[in-house]
Amino acid sequence: MSTPSPGPGQTAPGSPAASLTATLALLSFVMPLATDMYLPAFPRMAEELGTDASGVQLTLTSFLFGMAAGQLVLGPLSDRYGRRMPIVIGTAVGTLATALCAVAPDLTVLVVLRFVMGFAGAAGLVVGRAVISDVATGTVAAKLFGVLMALGGIAPIVAPLAGGVVVSDAGGWRGVFWVLAGTSFLMLLAALVFIPESLPKERRRAGGMASTLQAARAVLTDRAYVGYTLAFGFGCGALFCYIAGSPFLLQNVLGFSVGEASVAFSVGALTATLSSTVNTKLVGVYAPGLLLRIGLTTLLLATTAALLVTLAGQLNRVVGLTLIGIGFLGLGQVFGTATALAIQRVPYAAGTGSAVLGTLQSVLGAVLAPLVGLGGKDTAVPLFIGMAGCSLVAVLSLLLTRNSTPVAAPDDTPADALESSAGAAT
Repeated sequence: MSTPSPGPGQTAPGSPAASLTATLALLSFVMPLATDMYLPAFPRMAEELGTDASGVQLTLTSFLFGMAAGQLVLGPLSDRYGRRMPIVIGTAVGTLATALCAVAPDLTVLVVLRFVMGFAGAAGLVVGRAVISDVATGTVAAKLFGVLMALGGIAPIVAPLAGGVVVSDAGGWRGVFWVLAGTSFLMLLAALVFIPESLPKERRRAGGMASTLQAARAVLTDRAYVGYTLAFGFGCGALFCYIAGSPFLLQNVLGFSVGEASVAFSVGALTATLSSTVNTKLVGVYAPGLLLRIGLTTLLLATTAALLVTLAGQLNRVVGLTLIGIGFLGLGQVFGTATALAIQRVPYAAGTGSAVLGTLQSVLGAVLAPLVGLGGKDTAVPLFIGMAGCSLVAVLSLLLTRNSTPVAAPDDTPADALESSAGAAT
């Protein structure tokens, strides 16, 4: 079937404007910024809100649950109603929720608002990727997705540093949310000006959530896909344990100041980003499966060693940061290879496969974040138990990928349904 010509204000496939590319890239940057920027303020938030570490980490949990729900709902909605409206409305609601977080009177209200932030902000991620699939193909699309992934890797490096500056300069944790609200408002203006409707009415589908669930059932019957997806998800789980517990580990246990803790967190994120960059070169030389096994084994050994050192009462700055750095070196080998190996198992529903990956990532992060704070603000034992446990499950998940054979689309899965859900979840 021929592709309809774009209508007024729409972008022709294969020729995305630079302004559109920049706006989508910045929208993808805002969500990881909202995840990591307020981390240096966790200890102060616990004091001001009259709660413990686990209570503050619930704000991260609700945000991640919101992201998971938003990806599952807003992707299919964009397939039915177009791309522009979900992005604009989602960004507007996210901006308002962020501003309200800055004036939240108590922990309960903050937790609810963080869920709304995650749900609404997911539009910039899931629908933004769908816009790219609408306007670009082949190597052009690959380059654009590469830009989004690069910004996603930079955000965890920049966010804690920026958050540490705001917190230290008397802005406090509320100041962080005002900065995030201002950034989100600028993204809303950019979306209104630079993002056209990229999905003409003739190409919209009515399948919605039903098609997405049908395709999800199809991909989840592939054992190797499930294995690689679990390896990816629990690798992310180890990372989210660290994200949630690092403010207390670095400040309360290792004795860093807010600024020093922000730098230490950013160095860890930089280590993972550099390792991931090196991995893109190694994939052309070594089999992705081998790199994935090496990465997960390295992560497991480093986190297990950190747990044993902590239990022995020998944890200090040098030992702690060294083992965490080694773990991040391994983690950098996991995400790209696990994603590629999982998605190539389900070429008939790559978009749905990608959505399942993203949803599992968010849900695991949401569940694990408050658990690492159960031991209190002055211990690292729950943190390293979580990281080592997730790493072990990720390694064991690879057993599902043994002796796997290529799989074709199930005969009882309508091609149109799979195609629709793939477009919705991309």
